[in-house]
Amino acid sequence: QAQLVESGGGLVQPGGSLKLSCVASGPAPSNTMAWFRQAPQKEREFVAAIRRGDRKTLYTNSVKGRFTISRDSAKNTVYLQMNSLKPEDTAVYYCASTSANWILSAMGQKEKYDYWGQGTQVTVSS
Repeated sequence: QAQLVESGGGLVQPGGSLKLSCVASGPAPSNTMAWFRQAPQKEREFVAAIRRGDRKTLYTNSVKGRFTISRDSAKNTVYLQMNSLKPEDTAVYYCASTSANWILSAMGQKEKYDYWGQGTQVTVSS
């Protein structure tokens, strides 16, 4: 049974930076790991994903050039470095994982992920 624990959220000013971490534990493999986010009264949306081995990545257009996803496969940990933060980035950020190595076109689909963390709040405000 995989368990995911996120950390690193907080309050930052526009233009600031945060780095989120997610640790996966348990015997189940986490071959594809991702970050999603959800603002109040809005649907959960894809942010970024990374595949183990070749470390192939996928980003939603709104964060390209600002966010970077990375992982330490030996520790089953995924990171999200967020720079040039905007108020519209405010949301609860969720870590997700699956044992599958999805092709690029499937990595951004939330229904492909089997395990989810509790979320960490990111607030971008002056």
